Amino acid sequence: MKKGMRVSLYIVLFGSFFGVLSSTMMTTALPPIMRVFHISYSSAQWLTNGYMLANALMIPTSAYLMKRFSFKSLFITFSTIFFIGSLIGATANIYLVLILGRMIQAIGAGVMIPLVNVIAMRAADKKHRGSVMGIIGVVFNFSPIIGPTVSGFILDSLTWRYLFSLTMPFTLIAILLAIFLMPRVEHNTELVFNVKGLITASFGLLCLLWAFSNIGEAKFLSFNILGLLVLGIIFALLFLKTQKGSKSPFINLNVFKHTQFNIANILNMILMVTMYGNTILLPILVQNVMHKSALISGLVLLPGAMVTFVMSPISGKLFDKYPVKVLVLIGITIDCIGTFLQVMINKDTSILTITLGQTIRQFGLVLVLIPIQTQALSFLPMTIIPDGVAMYNTLRQVAASFGTALLIAIITVANKHANTTTITGELVGIKLGFATCLVLLLCCFIFIRKLYTSKEPESQL
Repeated sequence: MKKGMRVSLYIVLFGSFFGVLSSTMMTTALPPIMRVFHISYSSAQWLTNGYMLANALMIPTSAYLMKRFSFKSLFITFSTIFFIGSLIGATANIYLVLILGRMIQAIGAGVMIPLVNVIAMRAADKKHRGSVMGIIGVVFNFSPIIGPTVSGFILDSLTWRYLFSLTMPFTLIAILLAIFLMPRVEHNTELVFNVKGLITASFGLLCLLWAFSNIGEAKFLSFNILGLLVLGIIFALLFLKTQKGSKSPFINLNVFKHTQFNIANILNMILMVTMYGNTILLPILVQNVMHKSALISGLVLLPGAMVTFVMSPISGKLFDKYPVKVLVLIGITIDCIGTFLQVMINKDTSILTITLGQTIRQFGLVLVLIPIQTQALSFLPMTIIPDGVAMYNTLRQVAASFGTALLIAIITVANKHANTTTITGELVGIKLGFATCLVLLLCCFIFIRKLYTSKEPESQL
């Protein structure tokens, strides 16, 4: 790897770490924020879902931006946007302003994140891509898991506002490093930005996610659910129509012509639903049902986060040595075992047992995430890797958003229809949430057999 690309990769990794970290830091803070602003679960989840939705819309936009502008200019610009969003969130006194700050943060992070993947895939040779992507896994897989733990430590002695303000100095350092150390590589490819694609994709995702978040608080046949679902589908169809045959598509749909990219995406989306859903379910379980502190709920996630930190680079190296199918099969099996332990929890379950289940889940998960991401991108032509990175990460965020909305809806419905206390209703909803995760993980085994090593031509499928 050339020195300039290595420096660029490390700087972007450092800045992106805090962008991804912020995506889950709010999950531990949801109970206290709900009390401060007097809001429900459905309203509170927009602190997470709003972030991921804005993030998901900016990631495909990054494919256009990375072909048009230099990596240095993009990183500095969108790191500054992330900084502004953090400042708004730290000073917000109205809940809508707080959500606005989160979404501005997400706009900044939404471009920083794909930059990491593109720089890595361009800099690393095929024999070492797994190892390089393993290092990147520390950002994409470790930071969202450690986020609730960091949040727990902060909330134990400080207010939720510090969840925004404490990331600001690090973002500023990343900006200064980029200004003085990052080389400028100009692209200036003449492209036309597909505005229709952005508009239809934005409204489609917003309507669908909004409909999911209303489950449990509105009737299915109402506009708030069925009406928004229909609108979301209409916008989705309009989006596909605007992209078909476009010379400058918002998302290059040609990436879906590659079978391994599609299989890896399906597996990744399922895993994102379970991973991000877990970061929502566990804080609610520990704080609202077991009446433990935010610090304890953060500590429950800490061992799993440390496993992810240690195993991410190792799993990348394993991809370079062993068939991806074997790694994914072992990882999903371990993840299922940990999830089954979570399904069996009750209000008298010890914190140690809950922590053990989460740690086992993370160990299995980290064996899978890096290999399937490397698998997805390795089979794409170099010319469409920016589009592949954008699409992969977009679907990752969309799955995380819809997964979070789905699991919160399960808790809301269980709480609403339980014929006992609110705490028991929450516990039933949480157990159903974990059971849903387990069913989704079992579905992964259907797709694992379709994975193959890079030594086999794609035409064999």
